Amino acid sequence: MIRDTIKAAQISAMKAGEKDRLAAVRLILAKVKDRDIELRTASQLPDDDALVVEVLQKMVKQRRESIALYEQGGRAELAAVEAAELTVIEEFLPAQMTEAETSAAIEAIKAELGASTVKDMGRVMATLKERHGPQLDMSKASGLVKAALA
Repeated sequence: MIRDTIKAAQISAMKAGEKDRLAAVRLILAKVKDRDIELRTASQLPDDDALVVEVLQKMVKQRRESIALYEQGGRAELAAVEAAELTVIEEFLPAQMTEAETSAAIEAIKAELGASTVKDMGRVMATLKERHGPQLDMSKASGLVKAALA
């Protein structure tokens, strides 16, 4: 389980004295704990790995946006801190699909569903997320689906 891997990384970072890495791992664990608390009242709980991957993907997206904003604002030192956190977060994500693999999956789903217009985008995206959610950045996939259906 990914959660156990993250906890083990926290312990190893403590033992090695890696303060920056430890801070990033603790941040990940805090976000996962926050998500657990949010889901206490949920009627059905998602798979634990799916929950952790969802949190990690959200954190990656936030870091990328922050890096872009810091670079636009001329704050390279803050962008470097965010980039270091991003590297630690990405370590725990499952291997991401390449653009070619994503395009192939989109084409297969498109053929399977008989999708041909942009009106079918919702069905294609739902199927793509269901089958390949943890391995995809859905914002990038959205652009590829739109291009494939245009």
